Amino acid sequence: MNPYIEILRPGNVVMAMIAIVLVAIVGHTISIPIILAILAVFFEISAGNVINDYFDYKIDLINKPSRPIPSGRIGLKTARNYAYLLFLGGTICGFLISYLTNNWIPFIIVLIADVILYLYAYKLKSTPLIGNLTVGFMTGLCFTFGGFSIGTEQMIMTSTFLGFFAFVMTTAREITKDIEDIEGDKAEGARTFPILYGERLSAIITFVLIILDCALCPLLYIQHVFNIYYLIIIAIAVILFVYSAILIIRNQDTQTASKTSKYLKIGMLIAFVSFAIGSF
Repeated sequence: MNPYIEILRPGNVVMAMIAIVLVAIVGHTISIPIILAILAVFFEISAGNVINDYFDYKIDLINKPSRPIPSGRIGLKTARNYAYLLFLGGTICGFLISYLTNNWIPFIIVLIADVILYLYAYKLKSTPLIGNLTVGFMTGLCFTFGGFSIGTEQMIMTSTFLGFFAFVMTTAREITKDIEDIEGDKAEGARTFPILYGERLSAIITFVLIILDCALCPLLYIQHVFNIYYLIIIAIAVILFVYSAILIIRNQDTQTASKTSKYLKIGMLIAFVSFAIGSF
């Protein structure tokens, strides 16, 4: 894969873009602001991934030596400038959305995202739990951003609920990934939550977050936001989520943490499908 595409982490970027697509589907809306919102998320998440790899260069030499920067396929300075260009693209899209809708909240959200994504890569990632919460918050913010880009009160409320679901589950997955990367993080002197407070406590927090999200899932059906098909499909995701929670609470070794992280990601994709189908 071309290193300039690989460093964007296309899988993560696509998942973030899906958030806007889902909000559009749920709101039965397609418009220029929504298309711009999808592009804004593409640019912002891509920029965040690139600047993260820029600051994580030394850690990745241990944990992920095949990534574009530590492998030497992209230079440090080039990666930094690449990230800045992507941030600019996202900011321009946010401005255009606000200009077209006469609502400046989307533009403000993008500016906030610029700051948070940079600070996360520079400092927050190594701050115990705060870094994990930041990633979760940014994931959830994609849904809220989509709701505000549409602009109706109903979609703002619904997208905020979906954003909260994504925030909780993503935070759980991020803590799991910290358990997975604990050896490399220790070597670099990082102060992640598992390093400071142990894998066991980290697994307990992950378990609680997963179960919390599972308990919230039926509310979207009870409140008549989604139909019965949502309930059927989300049940599959809930089973996978619960299985993941059991895995990590039983064992916190690197292999189990990696497997748990993978299952949580698959479960979230299934949940996204349930949102789309449940809206019809």
